[in-house]
Amino acid sequence: MENQLSDQDNQINVELTEEIAEGIYANLAMIAHSNSEFIIDFIRLMPGIPKAKVKSRIILTPEHAKRLLTALKDNIRKFEDAYGSINGAEDAFRFPTQFGGPIGEA
Repeated sequence: MENQLSDQDNQINVELTEEIAEGIYANLAMIAHSNSEFIIDFIRLMPGIPKAKVKSRIILTPEHAKRLLTALKDNIRKFEDAYGSINGAEDAFRFPTQFGGPIGEA
Protein backbone atom coordinates (compact mmCIF):
# COMPACT_ATOMS: atom_id res chain seq x y z
CA MET A 1 0.00 0.00 0.00
CA GLU A 2 1.36 3.43 -0.93
CA ASN A 3 1.44 6.14 1.80
CA GLN A 4 1.93 9.09 -0.57
CA LEU A 5 -1.00 11.28 -1.60
CA SER A 6 -1.50 11.85 -5.29
CA ASP A 7 -1.40 15.39 -6.72
CA GLN A 8 -5.18 15.24 -7.12
CA ASP A 9 -5.60 14.61 -3.36
CA ASN A 10 -3.55 17.76 -2.61
CA GLN A 11 -5.61 20.08 -4.83
CA ILE A 12 -8.03 22.63 -3.42
CA ASN A 13 -11.04 23.61 -5.49
CA VAL A 14 -11.36 27.41 -5.18
CA GLU A 15 -14.43 29.22 -6.46
CA LEU A 16 -14.07 32.81 -7.61
CA THR A 17 -17.32 34.63 -8.29
CA GLU A 18 -17.48 37.23 -11.05
CA GLU A 19 -18.08 40.00 -8.50
CA ILE A 20 -15.04 39.06 -6.41
CA ALA A 21 -12.91 38.56 -9.55
CA GLU A 22 -13.43 42.24 -10.46
CA GLY A 23 -11.54 43.23 -7.32
CA ILE A 24 -11.80 46.33 -5.16
CA TYR A 25 -9.35 49.23 -5.42
CA ALA A 26 -7.64 50.29 -2.21
CA ASN A 27 -4.75 52.73 -1.83
CA LEU A 28 -4.24 52.48 1.92
CA ALA A 29 -4.08 49.60 4.39
CA MET A 30 -4.24 49.76 8.16
CA ILE A 31 -3.16 46.79 10.26
CA ALA A 32 -4.04 46.01 13.87
CA HIS A 33 -3.46 42.88 15.92
CA SER A 34 -4.31 41.16 19.15
CA ASN A 35 -2.75 38.07 20.68
CA SER A 36 -4.92 35.85 18.47
CA GLU A 37 -5.49 37.67 15.17
CA PHE A 38 -4.31 40.25 12.66
CA ILE A 39 -6.87 42.60 11.13
CA ILE A 40 -6.08 44.26 7.81
CA ASP A 41 -8.42 47.02 6.64
CA PHE A 42 -8.09 47.94 2.96
CA ILE A 43 -9.15 51.56 2.50
CA ARG A 44 -9.92 53.79 -0.46
CA LEU A 45 -8.84 57.40 0.07
CA MET A 46 -10.19 59.70 -2.65
CA PRO A 47 -9.18 63.27 -3.55
CA GLY A 48 -11.40 65.98 -2.12
CA ILE A 49 -13.41 63.57 0.01
CA PRO A 50 -12.64 64.00 3.71
CA LYS A 51 -13.90 60.56 4.71
CA ALA A 52 -12.00 57.44 3.64
CA LYS A 53 -13.95 54.20 3.42
CA VAL A 54 -12.88 50.73 4.45
CA LYS A 55 -13.57 48.63 1.36
CA SER A 56 -12.58 45.26 2.80
CA ARG A 57 -11.51 43.80 6.15
CA ILE A 58 -9.47 40.60 6.32
CA ILE A 59 -8.93 38.80 9.62
CA LEU A 60 -6.03 36.35 9.85
CA THR A 61 -4.45 34.15 12.49
CA PRO A 62 -0.86 35.16 13.35
CA GLU A 63 0.38 32.08 11.48
CA HIS A 64 -1.52 33.00 8.33
CA ALA A 65 -0.36 36.62 8.60
CA LYS A 66 3.24 35.42 8.63
CA ARG A 67 2.56 33.17 5.62
CA LEU A 68 1.05 36.17 3.82
CA LEU A 69 4.16 38.24 4.60
CA THR A 70 6.39 35.49 3.18
CA ALA A 71 4.23 35.18 0.06
CA LEU A 72 4.23 38.97 -0.48
CA LYS A 73 8.03 39.16 -0.11
CA ASP A 74 8.43 36.31 -2.62
CA ASN A 75 6.04 37.89 -5.12
CA ILE A 76 7.63 41.35 -4.79
CA ARG A 77 11.05 39.79 -5.42
CA LYS A 78 9.71 38.01 -8.53
CA PHE A 79 8.02 41.22 -9.74
CA GLU A 80 11.21 43.27 -9.30
CA ASP A 81 13.28 40.57 -11.04
CA ALA A 82 10.94 40.81 -14.04
CA TYR A 83 10.15 44.55 -14.11
CA GLY A 84 12.76 46.36 -12.01
CA SER A 85 12.69 47.93 -8.57
CA ILE A 86 9.49 49.33 -7.14
CA ASN A 87 10.12 53.00 -6.41
CA GLY A 88 9.35 54.59 -3.07
CA ALA A 89 9.07 51.42 -1.03
CA GLU A 90 11.45 52.78 1.61
CA ASP A 91 9.90 56.27 1.75
CA ALA A 92 8.12 57.10 4.98
CA PHE A 93 4.38 57.20 4.41
CA ARG A 94 2.84 60.63 4.99
CA PHE A 95 -0.89 60.63 5.48
CA PRO A 96 -2.26 63.00 2.81
CA THR A 97 -4.22 65.87 4.28
CA GLN A 98 -5.64 67.24 1.02
CA PHE A 99 -4.78 64.48 -1.46
CA GLY A 100 -5.13 66.99 -4.27
CA GLY A 101 -8.65 68.03 -3.30
CA PRO A 102 -10.01 71.53 -2.72
CA ILE A 103 -8.68 73.57 0.16
CA GLY A 104 -11.32 74.92 2.54
CA GLU A 105 -11.77 78.67 2.86
CA ALA A 106 -13.60 80.77 5.44
